[in-house]
Amino acid sequence: MWQNVRLLNAIASALVALVVLAALAAGGHWLIQRPIFTLKAVRIDGDVSHINAPTLRANAVSRLKGNFFTIDLDATRAAFEAVPWVRHASVRRVWPNQLAVTIEEYKPLATWNDGRLVSVDGELFAANLAEAEDDGKLPEFAGPPGSEKDVTARYYDFVRWFAPLKMKPEAVTLSNRYAWSVRLAGGVHLALGRERSPESLATRSRRFVQAYPQVAARWGNQIEYADLRYPNGFAVRAAGMRFLSEDQAKKLAATPVQKRDSQKPTVAQPAARQKRSQ
Repeated sequence: MWQNVRLLNAIASALVALVVLAALAAGGHWLIQRPIFTLKAVRIDGDVSHINAPTLRANAVSRLKGNFFTIDLDATRAAFEAVPWVRHASVRRVWPNQLAVTIEEYKPLATWNDGRLVSVDGELFAANLAEAEDDGKLPEFAGPPGSEKDVTARYYDFVRWFAPLKMKPEAVTLSNRYAWSVRLAGGVHLALGRERSPESLATRSRRFVQAYPQVAARWGNQIEYADLRYPNGFAVRAAGMRFLSEDQAKKLAATPVQKRDSQKPTVAQPAARQKRSQ
């Protein structure tokens, strides 16, 4: 081997290359550890109406490790996304010693039945309710686990369907049996039942909207509840209305007309018998 000049030259070249690489690595390590590359500032941009500097310092900035070269951008992004109200964060380096973070906040739409909030995209997130309701009380959503996107989508439908009445939904509920109910502004509760077909809820809502002027003319703001689950109409309950039991209804039906007319009317019964939930 020692007489093989070509092999010796190759070994020598390899050794030189290793020495050079080691020197470069040592020099690079020394260089990236210089104080000039220590992170001096974190610049926050984007939608931060619900996020303040102390919150970011306490929940994200204090968890950052490394300098301009060594910081883990994925871990940094995750740290910012763990802050309340942050939906998404993008992070990039700014030469020589800064980070730029762009924040996208959740936009609250409603409250969920487990105490969390629902975003305008139907995503659940945890945040301070008082901050979410700075501009007014939020609608109330409720439904089985995993149904938040369905409830959100249906809320937008109800907003559109009941717009002619100028009554926005204040609460939307999907029961465990997947029956829908809505409470409109003013306190009117609507039972819409299950979604039997793609158009069933829209049809029931449209029927109520079309008939509401006549119903309101009769009962005014006393309407408390409407059952829209009937195939060709709906039943209404108004404040102060007392309903007959089936036995009472039978007795009233058996009473002679003259005797019945002589009695003081104390009962209204447009919805005395209501169909069970469909």
